[in-house]
Amino acid sequence: MKWVTRERPKTDRIACPWLIRRFIDPEAEFVFVPKDQVLAVAGKIGGHSFDSPGAEYTHTLGSDGAERCTFETLIVEYGLGDDRALVRLAKIVHAADVSADVDTDPAGHGLLAIGIGGLQIEADDHRLLERASFVYDALYGWCEDAMRRTPPR
Repeated sequence: MKWVTRERPKTDRIACPWLIRRFIDPEAEFVFVPKDQVLAVAGKIGGHSFDSPGAEYTHTLGSDGAERCTFETLIVEYGLGDDRALVRLAKIVHAADVSADVDTDPAGHGLLAIGIGGLQIEADDHRLLERASFVYDALYGWCEDAMRRTPPR
């Protein structure tokens, strides 16, 4: 399946492809286009749109009325909430992506810095996604380790 989003991916638009390939669609192909073309391109090629206004998967409100970033929306939509490490990672992604909530997780500032810096050092969006996937693999591994040491509530 093709997944279409805005060009120049940063936090959520890097985290989502990582999540999609790792847990939802291992053969996913990503298409990066200008913001005003996401929905049209997705419709034309029969792909899923994400993290763009009006997209199939984007920021939503949770049952508590709080904003969810697209990464969190995908976790809910695909029933991945039983993975405690993934839920922990979602808190980091949320903090880095939702500017009003950046202080809700101490790792949020670091992930935001990596996202901004990635845009500065890599001009090709697909190469940026490839390079940044290691960051999410590493963070997920850290979250798995933390969850092994923390009993479920």
